[in-house]
Amino acid sequence: MRVGQKDPLAIGIGALAAGTGLGGATVTLAQIFVKLLQGRLDPERYREAAADPLLAGLLAGVAVAGLFGWRRSHALENLWQRGVIAVLATVGALLVGFLAAVADRFLKLPGLLVWGALSLAVGVTASRWAIASSGSENQERDPGSGV
Repeated sequence: MRVGQKDPLAIGIGALAAGTGLGGATVTLAQIFVKLLQGRLDPERYREAAADPLLAGLLAGVAVAGLFGWRRSHALENLWQRGVIAVLATVGALLVGFLAAVADRFLKLPGLLVWGALSLAVGVTASRWAIASSGSENQERDPGSGV
């Protein structure tokens, strides 16, 4: 693919995966925080303190997923497609967050840490892919490439 040429499919998939990965990593981070709270608080006091960080992390994950799904698909001219990508990224982030609970159940805190790191890695890689596919990279970065 030449510099300056767009690939709409790669932009859409990259934006969707970026939103899903980064939003899922945010939800997983909230679950890690709650898991650490569980180890420090008494069971009676945990019910008072633990619901708020989990709900805040869930809402933050939805916001991050929607924002990155929308922002990384900015090269698409069709607003409807951008909106669908943002909504699907939020749904994907919720699914990643719910699957983090499965990782917590079977693998405990190390499983949550690995799941969060994987989600973050997928989000960052997909974000870079969406940016590269938009054709908006400067040709000045690598003038000798001939591409």
